[in-house]
Amino acid sequence: MVPLRAEVLTTFLGFPITNTVTTTVLADIIIVGTAVILRKKLAVIPGKLQNVMESVVDLLNGFIADVGATGKRADTIFPWFASLFFFIIVSNVLSLFPGYQTIVFSPGNQERIPIFRAATSDLNVTLALALISVFMTNAMSLKFLGLKGYLLRFISLNPIYLFVGILEIVSELTRIVSLSFRLFGNIFSGEFMLSMSLSVFAFLTPLPFLLLELIKAVVQALIFAMLTMVFMSMSTADHIETEH
Repeated sequence: MVPLRAEVLTTFLGFPITNTVTTTVLADIIIVGTAVILRKKLAVIPGKLQNVMESVVDLLNGFIADVGATGKRADTIFPWFASLFFFIIVSNVLSLFPGYQTIVFSPGNQERIPIFRAATSDLNVTLALALISVFMTNAMSLKFLGLKGYLLRFISLNPIYLFVGILEIVSELTRIVSLSFRLFGNIFSGEFMLSMSLSVFAFLTPLPFLLLELIKAVVQALIFAMLTMVFMSMSTADHIETEH
């Protein structure tokens, strides 16, 4: 059975190293390594890997264009949108590989602990991603609207707009909760279902669950990244542009 909390493998300088930390590091290595390889092998006639990645990047760029973000706004939003998408989808899909959770670590006489576990099945990770999402959304809003325009989103002498500003503050806080718990809940429940099915049936029966979790891994990465992208696009659009 998958425990709710990530298991601690060891400590480093007093900080606990959990099995979701090892997956986070592994996902980062895969993403950065792929980017370095692609950069060194860029060609006019793309190979298979470059062709796939260009198609994904074009698709993500299309999503940004669909919400009306263009020019500098699109160029600023895209790196964060794409980074969140690639990190979440890689960390989600990694946990579905055969044998992923059978690589265990036994500290002393304690029970065996899987070295790897889906990073997004840890609420600490999804909460950190949500905080990054909301913080950068507000940072971009401040950059594109200026200090006055940014503050006008929350503060106004008009009672109606003041109430809207209060709702805007509340919405910023609820975004942190909704983004983190949605991703955590879906991935953790998937890991739990897979663990239960594999403990009962080792062959064939878990395949439908694996397919379902693969679809969920992609969908949840898209949902988190696209919600962040929409929030960033909305918060960086000034009032004149929005009305238009």
